Amino acid sequence: MSTNLLCRMAQKNDTKLQNMDGPSAVLKKLSRGRPRKFDRDVALESAMRVFWSNGFLGTSNSELCRAMGINSPSLYSAFGSKEQLYIEAVGRYTELAYASIWHHLSDAATAREGMQKALLAAAEAMPANGLLPSGCMITLATVGEECPSAVAEALKGFRLAALGQIQETIERGVSACELPTATDVCALARYYTGVIQGMAIQARDGAKKADLLPVAKVAMAAWQTPAYRSG
Repeated sequence: MSTNLLCRMAQKNDTKLQNMDGPSAVLKKLSRGRPRKFDRDVALESAMRVFWSNGFLGTSNSELCRAMGINSPSLYSAFGSKEQLYIEAVGRYTELAYASIWHHLSDAATAREGMQKALLAAAEAMPANGLLPSGCMITLATVGEECPSAVAEALKGFRLAALGQIQETIERGVSACELPTATDVCALARYYTGVIQGMAIQARDGAKKADLLPVAKVAMAAWQTPAYRSG
């Protein structure tokens, strides 16, 4: 093979190498055409915040898609419907509420301490903090709205579950002789549920932690008040 032919082949190969993309360029091209991975949990939490702020009827599909970073077909593919997405979003909210408020009911050393800590935690968590909206998503959800029956029933179930947790705490207090045996457990449970729900509404209207903490402290005065004894 002549020297001239070898030179021409070398030059041709050099031209090919110069025109080829390096590893970083290849990865850049691949990533440009690859869709961002869908994180269902992150999308659900984003939907929760929008629903929490606007309510079920006040939230449009376009708002949900923007917040979740997906298109409408993807929303329905991942969650089935707006109704199902809302129910899942409320379920996600209950996880946050349990971590910040409701776990105190069962984790505290006594029933009274658990109720007191839960009320104080609610007073602290209800006001808007720049990261989460104000109030309680479950308390404020669908109030005054004509929502689909599946949504209404699911929210009713969540609210009754909260009432049940408080009632169990009071029953534990009666069993441990922290409360008189004649205590009207159902009435006292509804009272404390109403206090927490009321704090949620006041927080949505702008009440701050300093406004709600005294409410929580005053509510504990009812722990052994005769007005909440049956008969």
